[in-house]
Formats: sequence, structure tokens, C-alpha cells
Amino acid sequence: MHELSIVMNIIQIAEEESARNNASAVEEIELDIGELSGIELSAFEFAWEQAIKSTLLDGSARKINHIPGEGQCIECEAVFPMHRLYDPCPVCGKHYITVTKGKELKVRSLVLN
Repeated sequence: MHELSIVMNIIQIAEEESARNNASAVEEIELDIGELSGIELSAFEFAWEQAIKSTLLDGSARKINHIPGEGQCIECEAVFPMHRLYDPCPVCGKHYITVTKGKELKVRSLVLN
């Protein structure tokens, strides 16, 4: 379950930013998670609930921005929604795709106290 290591990295980011800003708690954290990031959301939720106990994130509000997948075909330049990394272009059927949205996995913001 790589979701646990991702949550642990998020906790580390929150702790480092809190220390850098002399904060004692995180009031809110906002995350961007793309549809094509490879994150299984139910596993992420479980890992989150277990890992944040007794950390600066325990009790903080969490907002997740779900970023839909989008690709652009290198052959015909069509832009289209993607739900899986290996979806072909719906216009020409080719697999020469550049993912333009949906692979995001980042901490967008922290509200510190």
C-alpha cells in the first residue's frame, strides 16, 4: 500500500512547514489528487485516518481537490478526458498520448496555527 508512504510524506511536509513557521498546529490542509495519480482513494482514506493520529494534522480540516484526467494526442492533437493512463485517443485510436492533467499529487496549501 503506497498510500501510507504518501500520507507519511504529507505529514512530513506539514511538520517541516509548521516548524519553519513556528506553528503548533495545522488548522487546514488542501491537497490536489489527480485521477491518474495512481492513488486508491479508499486506501488513502484508511491510511490517512491511521497515520495522522497524534500528529500536527490530527483534528485538522482536510480538503481534497480531485483533478480529472485529460490527455492530448500527439498524432491528431485532440484533447480528451482520460480515466486510465493507457486510454487511446478517442478520435484516431492511437496511443501516443501526453497526459496534460490528472497526475497531480501535491499539498496545495496549509493553514497553520
